Amino acid sequence: MTTEKIHFTKEKETMLMTLSGRALQSQWKNPILRDPWAEEAMRHIDYDISKHYRGVGSWSMWSKIGCTIIATRAATFDLLTNRYLADHPDATVLHLGCGMDSRVFRVDPPASVQWFDVDYPDVIDLRRQLFPERCAYHLIGAPLDDLSWLNEVPQDRPGLLIAEGVLHYLSEPEVKALLNAVVAHFPGGQMIFDIGNPWIVKRAGSNVGGTGATYKWGLDDPQDIKQLEPKLELIKEFRPSELVAFSRFPLWWRVLYHAQEVNPTLRRMERTIVYRYENASSELRS
Repeated sequence: MTTEKIHFTKEKETMLMTLSGRALQSQWKNPILRDPWAEEAMRHIDYDISKHYRGVGSWSMWSKIGCTIIATRAATFDLLTNRYLADHPDATVLHLGCGMDSRVFRVDPPASVQWFDVDYPDVIDLRRQLFPERCAYHLIGAPLDDLSWLNEVPQDRPGLLIAEGVLHYLSEPEVKALLNAVVAHFPGGQMIFDIGNPWIVKRAGSNVGGTGATYKWGLDDPQDIKQLEPKLELIKEFRPSELVAFSRFPLWWRVLYHAQEVNPTLRRMERTIVYRYENASSELRS
């Protein structure tokens, strides 16, 4: 396979930012997240992550911080995924907006788990070129707002929805439709996603990373999710200081995060949330 020039734009380009970040930190002497699949994928993609940090000071410093943030978030999602699958080895995983994330290979779920990576058709086409096949692993090429893709997913298992860096880019009606459809599809399960509050959506959600992507939806109080899907029950709202490898951040960055956690608005600028749900109709499916 030869190196390719990738021309994704807006939301799709952000997946190359995170892929590049995971690959770079994976090559550190002591990486937060070992990701040889990201390293191999980047050998076949001509993409320069440094362009997103130009004009903001030292490239090496911001590169290290950016890669740390990317790896810390990904490692936290991996940890939460592993915890759920340890208790539900027969689950169906919906990895939405998977981009070029190698999570299925890092987590390496047992063959009893049915795993679905879902993203735009051109993104899935690129995944087929860059990543290997594996047992019980499925790829669906479809936009998330066209919920007919759920017809390809079995309904008789507990469902785990993973959406890392995804729901920001959907409108509130699209998020509501997605959550409603997933909850109705499974007998029960969990959802893991990250989200910013409306304040960050308005003030920092345009031209994300210089890609032209725009945030459309934010969430303040995590209990507000019930206005979109009443069956969702909050398990945990993770503060930045509770994320995997938070201690690897520079001291001044950790101090800043701790200071933000005192203020409710700043504390919820960006965080990872876990919900669960059960359907009353689940007994009828068993």
